[in-house]
Amino acid sequence: MPSLHALANPARFLRLARPLTPALLWPGIVLALFGCWAGLTQTPPDYLQGDSVRILYIHVPTAWLGMAGWSGIAASSIVYLIWRHPLARVAARAIAAPGALFALLCLATGSIWGRPTWGTWWQWDGRLTSMLLLFFVYLAYIALARADADQGGDGRIPAIYGIAGSVLLPIIRYSVVWWNSLHQGESIGLTSSTIDGSMLWPLWFTLAGFTLIFAAVVLMRMRSVLATEKREARLRRMAADVPA
Repeated sequence: MPSLHALANPARFLRLARPLTPALLWPGIVLALFGCWAGLTQTPPDYLQGDSVRILYIHVPTAWLGMAGWSGIAASSIVYLIWRHPLARVAARAIAAPGALFALLCLATGSIWGRPTWGTWWQWDGRLTSMLLLFFVYLAYIALARADADQGGDGRIPAIYGIAGSVLLPIIRYSVVWWNSLHQGESIGLTSSTIDGSMLWPLWFTLAGFTLIFAAVVLMRMRSVLATEKREARLRRMAADVPA
């Protein structure tokens, strides 16, 4: 896989990431803001849920990115364990915090949406409970990766944990099918949607916008991690050169 090996070079990655970060961030902000504005002002209220349905323009992207973030951690962990690419380890660490944030936002917006719909802020529903577990798994990964780095570990334990945690993803995805769930079923598929087009179209803008923002934040965090590791390596070399 020559392209993968080429991108594993930190210097080459940084040359690509520096211009790519703003190129992703600013269009993402514009798309997200436009999608939110359109969803709030340019779409009709739902015949059953009224204006409360408008939170879907935030809730759906945060749910997608909460799950996609862990998919990225799992994929990076596999690459690290097989090919030992250091950037794969850095990528997994960089994804964890924004992934946890979007999982938390998914839970918060879901609770806000659930209050007028279900009459309560929280239910121990299969979808909600499994998403809450994913949020805690994110926090545990962040703590584990930090402890491994502080103790000079080689990153294998966090990588194994990153792969193991992916078992939650199909549970979250199919929870509304497997269990009698208060959460509504899947509304958007690959080829069709149960949401009327007059309400659906702003969602594509917020999905694209938040995804670009997520990618830009991950790149910024990867650059920060690489800069920190470079500085620490320089300090260790300087300490080793000091006469005893």
